[in-house]
Amino acid sequence: MQMNFSLKLSQTQKLVMTPELRQAITILQLSTLELDQYIENQLLENPLLDVNEDIFKNEDSAEKVEEKEDDNIDWEEYFQDEANSTPIRVQREQKEEGIGYENFVSSTPSLQEHVMMQLHISSVSKTTLKIGEFLIGNLDKNGYLAITTKEVARLLKVGENEVEEALKIIQSFDPPGVGARNLTECLLIQIEQKGIDTPKIKDLVKNHLVDLAEARFSRIAEALNISLTEVQNLKDILVTLDPKPGRNFTSANDVHYIIPDAVIEKVGGEYLVIMNDTVSPRLSINAYYRSLLTSEDKESNIAKFLSNRLDSALWLIKSIEQRRITLHKVIQSIADVQKDFLDNGLMYLKPLTMKQIADMVEVHESTVSRAISGKYVQTPRGVFELKFFFQSGLDNVNGTTTSSESIKKMMQEMIEEEDPYNPLSDQKIADMLKEKGISISRRTVSKYREEIGILSSTKRKRY
Repeated sequence: MQMNFSLKLSQTQKLVMTPELRQAITILQLSTLELDQYIENQLLENPLLDVNEDIFKNEDSAEKVEEKEDDNIDWEEYFQDEANSTPIRVQREQKEEGIGYENFVSSTPSLQEHVMMQLHISSVSKTTLKIGEFLIGNLDKNGYLAITTKEVARLLKVGENEVEEALKIIQSFDPPGVGARNLTECLLIQIEQKGIDTPKIKDLVKNHLVDLAEARFSRIAEALNISLTEVQNLKDILVTLDPKPGRNFTSANDVHYIIPDAVIEKVGGEYLVIMNDTVSPRLSINAYYRSLLTSEDKESNIAKFLSNRLDSALWLIKSIEQRRITLHKVIQSIADVQKDFLDNGLMYLKPLTMKQIADMVEVHESTVSRAISGKYVQTPRGVFELKFFFQSGLDNVNGTTTSSESIKKMMQEMIEEEDPYNPLSDQKIADMLKEKGISISRRTVSKYREEIGILSSTKRKRY
């Protein structure tokens, strides 16, 4: 067997993930708040980066002009007004303005703070107070006790009966149902505190909650020896109770607001996209290090370090600007496609895919996916995540398509207008949608109904 060696030249295409490209991809998929944090970290690592403060200087100069205008005070008019004012007049003005201590409260109390305050103003012994504080510290965000009384007694080295007494005191506090160990106990506490004395309601809570959730009214009526109408009335009473009494209180981990990455405004019949650049600072190259780079010898270690850092800073600024341009194009394309939704509401939301937007913006579909990831936009219809506008759809008889969200909205309106004693079945809803030209199966109707949290017709029926 003869072996030979030879050289061959061939051309191949492959993607090389350079650090700069990886950084650009990372920046593109960051939200506004995440980008702000990323920029803060880069400012600490790269000395050549600096925050462009020209905008803030312009604002400061405008404030100084206003202050200069305010310096021209008419002192005669000032003293004349001062002479006419009296303490009674001041008190009246303050009363009319509604000044009170409530205006100075920084935050609402948490569930633990609210219950602890009630415990401290209660007339209890020191031992009960100690046990009560420990129990309150073990309440979860829904107001339920997340520890057993036996374990509390072991940890505090007290009798279990003393823990039960302290727990009874806490369960008498506001909100009704706080300190319960399960749903049944929570509902029974609320029934006692609200003075609900409807016959059979406690038996229903103790023994038939699962059947009630599954709408097995016939089984409940037979067990309690009452009519179906009475079971329905008992259910209506239980619906007024709160199964999670602690959810109305704030928590340190709650998210209270969303900062949109862009705003869609209607100007002269057209929708324009305004990028939200107020959160993230504008970057520039530090003037001192830039002058130092030009004055230093090109072969020195300082010049080499500054040159490397300069390339990194310029690429970061370029990547941020490229992110802004790409995101603007994507949102503008979405606004153009979903103009009917912005004008008329959810019923006019069109089906949309990432490939359609990618073709309009002339980028890859993965770029669109990264651009819309975790980002929000403020529209005349409210604040929405960008992924909301990408909806699947169903074909209509006339060749058009209708988005899944529009169909869900139609279904919700149909169910709201139905006869509660003869609710619409999934097949009936499918037939009604077909009359409107939407081709949909019963199984798809059932899927959409579950997604919007609507019960089946058997569970919606009233007796």
